[in-house]
Amino acid sequence: MNIFDGGDGRYLEMRNGGTAVFVDVLVLAVSALARDPWHFRFAALLTLQDQSVMGRGVVGFDLAELDWGDTPQERAAAKDWLLRVLDLALTRHRWDELTYDPPYAEGYLSAYRAMVEAFDPATAEPGKDVLPGPEDAAMASCVRHRVLDALPYWAGCVFCTAGV
Repeated sequence: MNIFDGGDGRYLEMRNGGTAVFVDVLVLAVSALARDPWHFRFAALLTLQDQSVMGRGVVGFDLAELDWGDTPQERAAAKDWLLRVLDLALTRHRWDELTYDPPYAEGYLSAYRAMVEAFDPATAEPGKDVLPGPEDAAMASCVRHRVLDALPYWAGCVFCTAGV
């Protein structure tokens, strides 16, 4: 099981297939909206949830361990952006390009959105190396799939490593 923790006892627990779908649909939305350094750092964190590379059943992260920023404005902007990403994903953005039908993705996204919305980034206690630093941000794009890829960690996006 993979766990995405939202604090205050809230969490999203998914089996391996559900996690892969969750990451896929989030990568599509993140890639469309990433503009600022924090966005690309979050994109890198998503690439680290790729079970094809990291291993099945060993991914997930805690919202309370992310570095949301140093000021209230930075933290609010990061949270607002993540909510916009989830809203875009909930519109089924580019899902027609997936090689499968993600029947449970909307439920995962809705549950995660509620967790993010309820989370107060001011309460975060960033963990070491949870959110990749600026030097490890996902800045490269996979030409084939038109999403941010996992460089500098490995060559390829979540779709390439899955053999899509």
